[in-house]
Amino acid sequence: MSPPIPTLGAVLRKLRSRRGWTLKQMSARIDIPVSTLSKLEHDRLSLTYDRLQQLSQRLGMRMSELFAEAGETGAQPVTARRSLGSVERSIRVETPNYDYYYLCAELRRKRMIPVFTKIRAKSQEEFGVLMRHAGEEYVYVLKGRIVVSTEFYDPIVLEQGQSIYLDSSMGHAYLAAEGCDEAEVLGVMSSADEELMQTLLNIHEEQKHGMRPKRPLKGRPTSE
Repeated sequence: MSPPIPTLGAVLRKLRSRRGWTLKQMSARIDIPVSTLSKLEHDRLSLTYDRLQQLSQRLGMRMSELFAEAGETGAQPVTARRSLGSVERSIRVETPNYDYYYLCAELRRKRMIPVFTKIRAKSQEEFGVLMRHAGEEYVYVLKGRIVVSTEFYDPIVLEQGQSIYLDSSMGHAYLAAEGCDEAEVLGVMSSADEELMQTLLNIHEEQKHGMRPKRPLKGRPTSE
């Protein structure tokens, strides 16, 4: 039977062992308390995006290397892995117009990336350029109302309980609809691209620092 796919905690333990560090030595190098590092290594705790970025920089590696593993060949074994997700254990990325919570983040090389998102952006100026990335995605409105704008269709309003499935490589944007100060959605992104999570985190980093250029969104929103 093939060994299970390593989690982030397993990768950290392997890195520490390879470099001959004790918990205390690694704690000093990456500026994370020993107790926190121990919980990370045993997959009892996750990190925010900023802390993950700091961790990768201090380890001298790309952040994507914390979530991707060297390619494997042959048939995929049954891993029987699972992860219980919660906002408290998520990777959090907070921006002026959105808050993203990446769920089940300790599992690496996922085929699906679940994200709980709070949406406050209401206009093109607040959103910026339409997002594009590899794969497909599904978004379900948990609370409030949203406007979904895409480059090939007129904008559409989704009410609480409604959802949409779309091609993620098509330019798209999610906005809080008129009369809604903040909407909450659950999205699932899927792609064969093992760098998808890193791509999404890079997009959010641009949003966080206002680096995304402004381009017009198509049409006016309509309701189903």
